[in-house]
Amino acid sequence: MSDRNTLDSLFHLLHALKRQLHEQAGLLKLDITPMHIRVLKIIDRKKDCTAIDVASFLGRDKAQITRLITTLIEKDLLAKAPNPTDKRSHYLRITASGDEIIAKIAGIDADTIKKMTANLTPQEIEDFQRIAQVITENLSAN
Repeated sequence: MSDRNTLDSLFHLLHALKRQLHEQAGLLKLDITPMHIRVLKIIDRKKDCTAIDVASFLGRDKAQITRLITTLIEKDLLAKAPNPTDKRSHYLRITASGDEIIAKIAGIDADTIKKMTANLTPQEIEDFQRIAQVITENLSAN
């Protein structure tokens, strides 16, 4: 495969996934972006998660993450709780409304994964995951 074909294939994959994520956000009818959904998922998975944790995980600046978190708090999907070990930060918690959204997202994610992996063998999926990880590490090694 030529270098151009490799880049084209990756671009098409990323574009298709981004389009799918926008459709996913639209199905929830919440007026939130895929990045908001990613933030919710991160906070849901990480115990005692702070805004700094989210920013580090996503590789984004804290100001951008703060804006995303503020929107989620305004929509009653997130709440802040005191951090007993650092008075300057807060733990982020998913609210009951947020839990409902997380459950819906999990169902949509399962459908997306089923769609993405149709006609692939378990070995092909494993190979893809391994290759994607190597590519990510290669691009992050600056």
